[in-house]
Amino acid sequence: MRIRKSLAALGMLAVGSLALSACSNGGGDAASTDGAASGDSFKVGVIQLVQHPALDAATAGFEQAFTDAGIDVEFDVQVANGEQSTAATIAAGFAGDPDIDLVLAVATPAAQSAATAITNVPVLFTAVTDPVAADLVASAEEPGGNVTGTTDLNPVADQIDLITQLDPSVESVGIVYSSGEVNSQVQVDLAQEKADELGLELKTATVTNVGEVPTALDSLGDVDSIYVPTDNTVVSGIDTVLTYAADKQVPVVSGDTGPVESGAVATLGLDYTKLGVQTGEMAIRILQDGEDPATMAVEEQTEFDLVVNPAGAEAVGLEIPQEMLDEAATVVE
Repeated sequence: MRIRKSLAALGMLAVGSLALSACSNGGGDAASTDGAASGDSFKVGVIQLVQHPALDAATAGFEQAFTDAGIDVEFDVQVANGEQSTAATIAAGFAGDPDIDLVLAVATPAAQSAATAITNVPVLFTAVTDPVAADLVASAEEPGGNVTGTTDLNPVADQIDLITQLDPSVESVGIVYSSGEVNSQVQVDLAQEKADELGLELKTATVTNVGEVPTALDSLGDVDSIYVPTDNTVVSGIDTVLTYAADKQVPVVSGDTGPVESGAVATLGLDYTKLGVQTGEMAIRILQDGEDPATMAVEEQTEFDLVVNPAGAEAVGLEIPQEMLDEAATVVE
């Protein structure tokens, strides 16, 4: 068995961008106004759905791109605390702010709120799994409006396969996910396809808020493993998932690296800081170079790091194979 340090994600969205017209300072027509000259200052509104390590890293990476480029920018970062209604209120506020030059939306529900409310300035999204299914863009290659950004579609099939490589005796996988997150349903569908291929039973339960996670876990019944997708609600309650897994002695594999750092066993995950930087670089091309969001293809990451946590494995009575430890990009100490 050999686990690669990075894997190309299959069936993901196209990468790239095309340069046309862009937007000016102060909220003009995002598709037709001239780009701002280098050296100008900007104001960028940020709507982050909820605070947890992955989304925090994406926002920090976005800001870092401007710092690295030496651009003078004021960030107005607001967190919706997991509530779409709050995200909609924040988006409406940004839409009415004449000083906002661009808005970043972090996570699918935040992006949906921003795309609905904000039409006068560019909107970039990040940490969105399937922007087409979420009705954010007409297509990944040609978004067609004032909205584009980066996808965090993770290699779900490889992650489900990772479960069986960690423990070949696994026969069932449990998944708890938010019924309100389109991105989560996309991942569950991909997980089901891989589970069918491997002959695994997939058991699922949905939640509407983080307080429902314990009940949803109990409703899974007996499972041999747990998969945590990049679901903002469930990741916010990852400690509950890990406590449950330790009690039941079942390994947890996650869709991104944050839960592994908290105690999940492993992932083939993307780096949300890098994803945020990539999104920030798109923003700079819009604000300074005059690119048009309508023709800027949705971008993605294509390399995923194997991250393992031996202590997390020990907590559920599992030993990570030495070959996997040797191949890991990161071994959490």
